[in-house]
Amino acid sequence: MTQHDQLHRYLFENYAVRGELVTVSETLDQILANHNYPQPVKNVLSELLVATSLLTATLKFAGDITVQLQGDGPMTLAVINGDNNQQLRGVARVQGEIPEEASLKTLVGNGYLVITISPEEGERYQGVVGLEGETLAECLEDYFLRSEQLPTRLIIRTGEHDGKPAAGGMLLQVMPAQNAQAEDFEHLVALTDTIKAEELFSLPANDVLWRLYHEEEVTVYDPQGVEFKCTCSRERCAGALKTLPDEEINSILADEGEIDMHCDYCGNHYVFNAMDIAEIRNNSAPADPQIH
Repeated sequence: MTQHDQLHRYLFENYAVRGELVTVSETLDQILANHNYPQPVKNVLSELLVATSLLTATLKFAGDITVQLQGDGPMTLAVINGDNNQQLRGVARVQGEIPEEASLKTLVGNGYLVITISPEEGERYQGVVGLEGETLAECLEDYFLRSEQLPTRLIIRTGEHDGKPAAGGMLLQVMPAQNAQAEDFEHLVALTDTIKAEELFSLPANDVLWRLYHEEEVTVYDPQGVEFKCTCSRERCAGALKTLPDEEINSILADEGEIDMHCDYCGNHYVFNAMDIAEIRNNSAPADPQIH
């Protein structure tokens, strides 16, 4: 039985190269569940999810990474956010028609990739790269080469497993400040690139690594669980309402009778009536809605 929604880190004993392997199905399913995205958009979100999980695993601190595509194409935004605990969420915004076989360039149009790294302590960092590559993986490799000068290779596979959307991927990276030979890295990349989507989705991680690297010495660490988790809450919504002008809130209440705040990431609704708003204005937390 293969274990999905897990991230495995591994090291090559004889080369200064580290690797990661992740597969996601339940996490991906929950990100796609509340939305009716066209297939090309689902594919991009799947790739973004895998990439963000792999990038989040490179963090050396508590914090999170947001990877987003923005552009003037029919998919104006696709974003995945993940933290060092491998808790991820994501959403896409679509306007206009999307051809069935739309490429990344067709979807995004004139756009770019933005990577935001937010440590819990310390400076926030943002990197922006143009979409030079044909694929998301190529664009991210470009980002690593420019920002960290670390040769990095991302291999991402998307598809279905047991009738549900599935995605997986692998990351290889030369260890910082160690002198890995370029030909050694390329040799490992060539081995890794042979992985098929079906193998990634259906085999346990150790079997995948054995198939790819059985002539190498590889140390595999304990896996880390990957899960969908949204950070929205009633308290956060109340905090956001506090920042709006009173007249704007009064006007919505007059028109609608209540304020319904909807989370794009998970589909939750938070509803505030006039009494809740009065409590927010009195700085007390809004009471949980009474269930009759």
